[in-house]
Amino acid sequence: MGHPGAMSDDIDLTRDLLRDGFGRVAEGVPAVVDGLSPDQLLWRPDADANHIAWLVWHLGRQQDGQVSHLAGRRSLWTGDDWVGRFALPYDRSASGYGMPSDDVGRFTLDEPQLLVDYYAAVHAMTTDVLEQLTPDDLGEVIDTSWDPPVTAMARLVSILEDATKHLGQAEYVRGLAERR
Repeated sequence: MGHPGAMSDDIDLTRDLLRDGFGRVAEGVPAVVDGLSPDQLLWRPDADANHIAWLVWHLGRQQDGQVSHLAGRRSLWTGDDWVGRFALPYDRSASGYGMPSDDVGRFTLDEPQLLVDYYAAVHAMTTDVLEQLTPDDLGEVIDTSWDPPVTAMARLVSILEDATKHLGQAEYVRGLAERR
């Protein structure tokens, strides 16, 4: 068995790794938006592709919704009225998951900084939640519909994976948009 402080060391290491991963997304979001006009952010490589603005919005929405749920908090999207600031043509609960291409095409954006500001708020909330997690919290089974059942730790890794995938997609679309 480990030494008496091993549990404390494990949670610190876990927090450090998660903070680093989510921190990389927090650095990438402003970089992928920086210097682009609303038209560039809304450009789609084809009629069924996602654009940068939608991808960044969606990665923030999924992280906001899932991390706030883990923490038993109201999402920032509705709780801090980001839904009103964005004024998107979607239901208040929309996160982009499973959204058809036509709905992606209805996404509007006048102020690119809104994407950056929303994700910054989501990142701050995520960091706050990470600081409060205990080893028991991380090991708690939160979804028994999967085999094996999903723990809070597995969900956090999944949230981070989803965010990094969508950030990479947005970076790829930015490259295409800049070369067109």
